Amino acid sequence: MSEIRAIDITVNLMGPEEIAGKHTGVDDVFLDKIGFPKELRKGVSTQWMLDKMDAARIDRSLIMATRAGAEGLPYSFAIPYDRVAKLCEEHPDRFSGLAGIDPSRIAKGVKLLEHGVNDLGFVGAHLYPHWFELPPDHAKFYPFYYKCCELDVPIMMQIGHCLDYNRDRVLPSVGRPITLDRVAIDFPELKLIGIHLGWPWTDEMIAVAYKHANVFMCADAYGPKHWPKEYIHFLNTFGQDKCMFGTDFPVIDFERARDEIDEFGLREESAKKFFRNNAIKLFKLPDALAV
Repeated sequence: MSEIRAIDITVNLMGPEEIAGKHTGVDDVFLDKIGFPKELRKGVSTQWMLDKMDAARIDRSLIMATRAGAEGLPYSFAIPYDRVAKLCEEHPDRFSGLAGIDPSRIAKGVKLLEHGVNDLGFVGAHLYPHWFELPPDHAKFYPFYYKCCELDVPIMMQIGHCLDYNRDRVLPSVGRPITLDRVAIDFPELKLIGIHLGWPWTDEMIAVAYKHANVFMCADAYGPKHWPKEYIHFLNTFGQDKCMFGTDFPVIDFERARDEIDEFGLREESAKKFFRNNAIKLFKLPDALAV
């Protein structure tokens, strides 16, 4: 495994508290599809996560205070901001928080985003467009984009198709990468991160990131051995300042991600940027973490 220690920018909470409170939004069909071990489906402890991060040489994970669908809709769920903030407070050197976005209550949601960044120390925002069945360039998201500019924090969002997280409520895939084109033009100072590779439109995601100085990519949620060769070339060459490491844990195991990326034989400078330095710069993490 590479000696470069990583920062994972996409990590979900899946503790016993989240499982008991139905704060994951997924059923066993989805967990079977991603190959998540049955023995872990009652939830994993914080210490278990830290041990797994250590084994994979991951120094810090960004934890999403997820907002997945409007309150009250069947199968919608949310990870409380305070839950993530408490975890970050208990392990300040290992975790940082991301403020989930809910456009169904715009005024309330914008205030909550501001609270997350200014009061709880969250380092960015996170959005699931498909859970709200709205493309990223929809007007309902614009107040949140403006607030992210004002707060000077990046916003990441799932780009590409979405899986059937729960067979009783299958969501549309609304996140074509080209929808970020208009947003990047309207908010040139907004740092936009398309996560999940933009798959199956990875070439389109690369094109949008290459076009706009303020658009970036994260290669999470798909096993690295399945990444398109075009993306591996991008992150290793002319896109080395644009790409960041993530797992979307529990979708991809920490150690699996590191082991499979090692097979690419990345250039040292590209690997340093990909695994940690780009994330440090974008999320304004402590400079001491850089290599």
